[in-house]
Amino acid sequence: MGQGEDTDITAAKEEEPAAVRAGAHGRRAVVASLMLCMGLAALDSTIVSTAVPQIVGDLGGFSVFSWLFSGYLLAVTVTLPVYGKLSDTFGRKPVLIAGSILFLLGSLLCALAWNMAALIAFRIVQGLGGGALQGTVQTLAADLYPLEQRPKIQAKLSTVWATSAVAGPALGGVLAAYADWRWIFLINLPLGAVALWLLIRHLHEPQRARKTALRPRIDWAGALTVFACGGVLLTALVQGGVAWPWLSPPSMALFGTGLALIAALVLIERRAAEPIIPGWVWRRRTIAAVNLALGALGLLMVAPTVFLPTYAQSVLGLAPITAGFVLSVWTLSWPVSAALSQHVYRRIGFRNTAMLGIGTATLILFAFPFLPYPGEAWQPTLLMLLLGAALGLFQLPLLVGVQSTVGWSERGTATASVLFCRQTGQTIGAALFGAVANGVLAARLGGAGDLDSVTKSLDSGTPDEHVRRAVAEAVHSVYFGAACAAGLAFLVLLLVAPRRFPVLKNPGD
Repeated sequence: MGQGEDTDITAAKEEEPAAVRAGAHGRRAVVASLMLCMGLAALDSTIVSTAVPQIVGDLGGFSVFSWLFSGYLLAVTVTLPVYGKLSDTFGRKPVLIAGSILFLLGSLLCALAWNMAALIAFRIVQGLGGGALQGTVQTLAADLYPLEQRPKIQAKLSTVWATSAVAGPALGGVLAAYADWRWIFLINLPLGAVALWLLIRHLHEPQRARKTALRPRIDWAGALTVFACGGVLLTALVQGGVAWPWLSPPSMALFGTGLALIAALVLIERRAAEPIIPGWVWRRRTIAAVNLALGALGLLMVAPTVFLPTYAQSVLGLAPITAGFVLSVWTLSWPVSAALSQHVYRRIGFRNTAMLGIGTATLILFAFPFLPYPGEAWQPTLLMLLLGAALGLFQLPLLVGVQSTVGWSERGTATASVLFCRQTGQTIGAALFGAVANGVLAARLGGAGDLDSVTKSLDSGTPDEHVRRAVAEAVHSVYFGAACAAGLAFLVLLLVAPRRFPVLKNPGD
């Protein structure tokens, strides 16, 4: 292993696994359960989208169906810091089991929904459990393995996300077409039952976790304020410019309420004995820098995931399935690159590896607006393949690095803060880049409509070259904004992150 001045993995071989001491078979069973739990959360975010026409046709509520996704996203995002703190207080196992049960209960209720309002409410219940799945699984993955072996488990989890991104829409379409849309929720039940059985049987946390929970101090006021603050601000971002104009009274009221709740949250957390969002999350340079950098990652991910399919269909003229393939190729290179990143960060350190990845991603995103018009399908496909490889070098070293700088009692909170910032970045990115795309279209077409209405007109009528060029320019502008977000992440790592992450010699304590 290289030991240059920027190499921060000086104690990898001395680190002990912190959670499971059950032998190779027991650990494999726990890893299988974590992959199933992660699969439930990952699949849920993609499988529902293809069944929307059937759901709306059965239940009605077309004007509010977007809340099937927004409600779930809000619930997941605002619960991440709460579950992170609870897992540090009570241990990972009870939090993950409780979250899994809540997610499965929400899935069952979704399958039984009698109208759109009920389905949206039950999707929020699902999201309340989904926050525990996402955050606690990532924390347990760090507990299970010492630093030098963590890329293996993280690569497996990345593969789960990649597989779900490809398989989810297809599976949802098959179930909606040949069975019933309710099966997209019922399918979670047997998978979740297997995951729960494996967790209960094979996950054995050390006595330290149970001692921590003998006299827990739970910051209920902070937890409720986090819920309220996150819910209000994320609702403002999700619905602003969609349900009402950005400068309308509803937007102003929501943002004003959110700012007031932020101030209240700061006061509550300063006085709490065990705050849900402790101040050290932002006082430590390493964690603060990674939070900001991965927030920028969430921001830039909106460009390909939301706008590339529209570009592929409207500008390149591809069929929906082919357009989906153009997007999905980055889910192939991302986990491969993440798995190989350990060979890089062992030599040059976490920060430099992440800077290499995000620097490359910046160049790739800047290249997208220079693609020829209308171009060939292989051109954006190649860029997406390279982008996935670059972001694999960026994200995994930062996540592994942060988890290795904190002990067991802080790892859940640190991991949740990173995931919370990434989720928040995605929400902000969707609102920001949606406004950018619609603004470019309005300028090019004289206020003829937003991106959704323009692409629908392209699908239903005779192709209009002027409109296609306007869509291309709108998406190019979004990619330029994503490149700026990537550049911002690079600067954060350069100027804020320490050159060497302070890896603990025994972070299992």
